[in-house]
Parts: sequence; structure tokens; C-alpha cells
Amino acid sequence: MEEQISFKNLHSREYSGHKKKVHSVAWNCIGTKLASGSVDQTARIWHIEPHGHGKVKDIELKGHTDSVDQLCWDPKHADLIATASGDKTVRLWDARSGKCSQQAELSGENINITYKPDGTHVAVGNRDDELTILDVRKFKPIHRRKFNYEVNEIAWNMTGEMFFLTTGNGTVEVLSYPSLRPLDTLMAHTAGCYCIAIDPTGRHFAVGSADSLVSLWVISEMLCVRTFTKLEWPVRTISFNHTGDLIASASEDLFIDISNVHTGKTVHQIPCRAAMNSVEWNPKYNVLAYAGDDKNKYQADEGVFRIFGFENA
Repeated sequence: MEEQISFKNLHSREYSGHKKKVHSVAWNCIGTKLASGSVDQTARIWHIEPHGHGKVKDIELKGHTDSVDQLCWDPKHADLIATASGDKTVRLWDARSGKCSQQAELSGENINITYKPDGTHVAVGNRDDELTILDVRKFKPIHRRKFNYEVNEIAWNMTGEMFFLTTGNGTVEVLSYPSLRPLDTLMAHTAGCYCIAIDPTGRHFAVGSADSLVSLWVISEMLCVRTFTKLEWPVRTISFNHTGDLIASASEDLFIDISNVHTGKTVHQIPCRAAMNSVEWNPKYNVLAYAGDDKNKYQADEGVFRIFGFENA
């Protein structure tokens, strides 16, 4: 089923609070709160009403001693969030109180974090291409694996039986889970694969590459069915919308591309002022959060993110 959505009359709103640039934005499972992680060593939780207006209160999550590079919400709990930082720790927070409830000290600078869809495990990737899987309840490592290739981004499929790694060699490594045995190596791109997104309906996954292309794959057959070619720079971030019919992708190009998954055609482009670090669709509405390397007129980091999809700015 293809959605006919008009993005023509929709606007973006800007949210400021961080002192340095925002690396990562993520929605909670019910789409009511957005978290932002920043180079300023904090994460912030914002209560967003898709049709609301006015001042948005935010809660600051303080404790990391280095950049908060990525964050992800518990897929089953709308107020639990995990953060990964260059300070070698992974922290679990309660978004209502802003308190850190669990902390794990790992071996390297953490750059990636993702939840297993059933909420039981968290996977963390670091700068040394090491993967650590944590049991969420005990918040202790249950698997550790160092890879002899550059690992960029990591994801489970929706059933949690497969684990994907994008690599600097242009491949996607598919492992079975929980054994972490290799199932498949997909020759996906001619340059490094940077980012991966899993369609929430479980049909597709997409890969963004340094070759500026986004490839779309059918999970059941592990076949590439389409490439999206609108961007001209390495693809840094991609996201499927809640129905799996739209994909957003961004890079150092000064726009975010929104394309129809089934036709490959661009349905909208959101202009932006800087290279993008993170785009993420709301899990319930066609509302897109995005954050990048925005600077003010004095060339200092702005520490802002924006949300597109409002009927008035």
C-alpha cells in the first residue's frame, strides 16, 4: 500500500538547549518523547506533541564525561533510554526523573548502541570494532566479539534472530542471533557501508554508503531490490517511517531526501544548513527529527535539532 502524503505545506521547528552539536536523535516507542545526544556530554529528553505548540520543557541527563554519540530507547518501555559515550560507559536512564539507573564500563570509546526489538538485550559498538551485548536486566556483558574489519553500524532484525553489521569494506555481515555465527556476507556497495535501518514492518532493510547511494534489501531473500541515488555525498544517516513506505536519508548534501520505498521516487526534500548526523521518523506519525553540524554566524556549534512535519512552524 502506497501512501499519498503531501509534505508541501509542512514546516520544521527548531529546538535548542545543547551547548554543542547534536550527534543523535531518537523517539521513544510511543512517539511522545524525543531524546537528543550531544558533544556537550549530555542527553536531553523533550516532550513533543505532534499537534501541540508552545514551549517544550526538556530534562537533562548528566553524568557522561565525553560526547554522547548515540542513544536508543527501550522498545517496550516509553521512559527508559540507553546512551553510549566516548567515556567508555553505557548508561540506562529513567526519562521521567533524569536519573541514571544502570551503568556499564566497557573497554573502548562507544559509538553505536541499539536495542533488541524485545527489549532484553542492548548491543554496543566501539571505535576498536568490538561488539558487546548487554543483558538489560543485569546490565552486564553476555557476549563480546572483536572483528578484524571496520564495523560501522549495527542492528537486529525485527524478530531478533538476525544481527547486521555494516562494514568499511562495503559489505553487510549477517549473523545469526544469539550464536553470532555468520549467516551471510552481502556485497552491498563499492565503498564503506555507514548506516543501516530496519523497516518497522520487517520487510526491508536499507544501507547507506560512502558511495552516496542507499540500497534497499528484502530481508526474506537478502536481495537488493532498489537503490536511491539523490544524494551526492557519503550517506550518514537513514530512517524508515512507521509504515515502511518512506525512507529519509541525509549526508553532507544540504537537504534531506524523503523517497517512496516502492517506487524509488523522491516525494520531498527538506533543506538544511549543514551536514546531517541523524534523521529519525516518529514511530506513529509522519514527523521527522533531524540534527546536524549547524553553526551560528560566528562558526560556533549551535546545538540545535529540528522536527519536520508540523502544519505551522
